[in-house]
Amino acid sequence: MPQTLQYILIAAAAIIVLIIVLKLFKVSIKTILKVAINAAIGVAAIFLLNLIPNVAIPINWWTALISGIFGVPGVIVLLILSFFI
Repeated sequence: MPQTLQYILIAAAAIIVLIIVLKLFKVSIKTILKVAINAAIGVAAIFLLNLIPNVAIPINWWTALISGIFGVPGVIVLLILSFFI
């Protein structure tokens, strides 16, 4: 499976899991939509950052959830952590 397709599938699965969890806790549709948009923007930002040489932020459940909950600031924190780890 191509790596790009794998990133898209992981991101979609993480967004779906997050939406289900938020729906179980009776969170409003507006909040769920905001988190889903943050997740999509965050995963896209991680994907674009991975195109830069010497930057390797894996797209997995944790990074997708962090970028989904915190958005671009979460991606910045992941970028900083990737340089230290």
